[in-house]
Amino acid sequence: MKFRTFSLSTVFVAFTAYTAVVVMDHGYTGFIDLALAGGWGAQVLIDLCIALLMFVAWMVPDARERGIPFAPYVVAILTTGSIGALAYLLHRTLREGSTVSQRASVAT
Repeated sequence: MKFRTFSLSTVFVAFTAYTAVVVMDHGYTGFIDLALAGGWGAQVLIDLCIALLMFVAWMVPDARERGIPFAPYVVAILTTGSIGALAYLLHRTLREGSTVSQRASVAT
């Protein structure tokens, strides 16, 4: 397994597990209380929304170019944030690896 695939997989699994624990402890909308408290909570939420919108704007044409369905990842990003973005990057990386393997086997 390549370092990139290993790294993305590790971050995806660890962050998803951590998020699941936080959601179980504080509820799915627990972040809203933090954002409504103002200051840094609101700034971090706004910053995350901007970053994820920029990711979606990059991801849609990238997915079309690579033949990857983008709609499930847009929904995942809207409902799980960075977990959906990490899932797309992992899918993209795994697909690149399988394409390279297929090309190598055809060439030999």
